[in-house]
Amino acid sequence: MKKILPRRFWVEIALAAFTGLLALITLIAPDWIELVSGWDPDQYDGSVERAIVTGLCLATAAIFTLALREWRRAPAM
Repeated sequence: MKKILPRRFWVEIALAAFTGLLALITLIAPDWIELVSGWDPDQYDGSVERAIVTGLCLATAAIFTLALREWRRAPAM
């Protein structure tokens, strides 16, 4: 059985994948933020990176939940 999925579903999946990837990159290489932006608010103690990973994981879970809701609502063909 196929579902007709709206564009919103695909946007939500892409955003969730992007935020999940950023969370994973931040876990593996937390200094990428300083390298890209040149800004170091925590003086290399890692507290900002941990907060960013937590926020990104929460955002990923929330966006995936929205996508799941769209998938369940989608009509079947």
